[in-house]
Amino acid sequence: MTSAAVPAITSAGGASAPAAKLHMHREGAVLVMTISNPAARNTVNPSIYRAAAKAIRAASGFRTVRAIVLTGEGEHFCAGGDLRRLVRQRKLPQSEQLAHSDALNEWVMAMQEAPQPVIAAVEGMAAGSGFSLCLACDLVVAAEDAEFAMSNVNFGLSIDGGGTDSLVRSLPPQAVIEILLGGSVQTARRLHDWGVVNRIVPRGTAYAVALAWAQKLAQGPFDVQARIKELVYSARDRSRREQLEAERGVLVESLYSDESGKRMKEFLAARKKR
Repeated sequence: MTSAAVPAITSAGGASAPAAKLHMHREGAVLVMTISNPAARNTVNPSIYRAAAKAIRAASGFRTVRAIVLTGEGEHFCAGGDLRRLVRQRKLPQSEQLAHSDALNEWVMAMQEAPQPVIAAVEGMAAGSGFSLCLACDLVVAAEDAEFAMSNVNFGLSIDGGGTDSLVRSLPPQAVIEILLGGSVQTARRLHDWGVVNRIVPRGTAYAVALAWAQKLAQGPFDVQARIKELVYSARDRSRREQLEAERGVLVESLYSDESGKRMKEFLAARKKR
């Protein structure tokens, strides 16, 4: 994967639906992925799920990609799935929808399993699976007027894209039930107060702040950042003793790496000059 722009992947959402695209380009060591369907608040579809998962899996194998930013074109992050497509889907076999759901889940898992930190830059609305995708990122930068909603229940639908998992690991059950059953809009401020959103920024600056943050993280030690990210997510399924053992192994492995030796020497030399 080079620093050149990657061609957009296009998927038509139907005869009357606007085309959804996934734009990808490099900003130095940062891969920027932009959901592009602004006429429909950046709704997504299964082709976009598959394209995004494939791109992230590919980027995982390139050490020149040191961070990833996920954003939406225009005024919104992502309004989730196209309801018109779901209406049409009801006339098709359930097995087909299961495959589509698998593709969305693969996108979510690709972001978690990527060695690079993934940052969501949220303007406007993040709703339904768009909210789930936002929650699946490692870090979230949101505009002060950004809005978040799991509105699936309003259409008689359940949650997808790992939204229940992400929320229940971050919030008490009462808060999660309120968000999921009510289907109402949550403000960026409220989610920031709960620790779900990392940074709140002025309207129109979420992408710039997320990119600057990604570029700063891109300067860090690639292997150690990847191991820390893996430790954080694997802690969910381990006992305290198992996590202590895992941390010990990672610490020893990183201590004896060339990267660690170089960085520690540089730090001590800089301090000695003071």
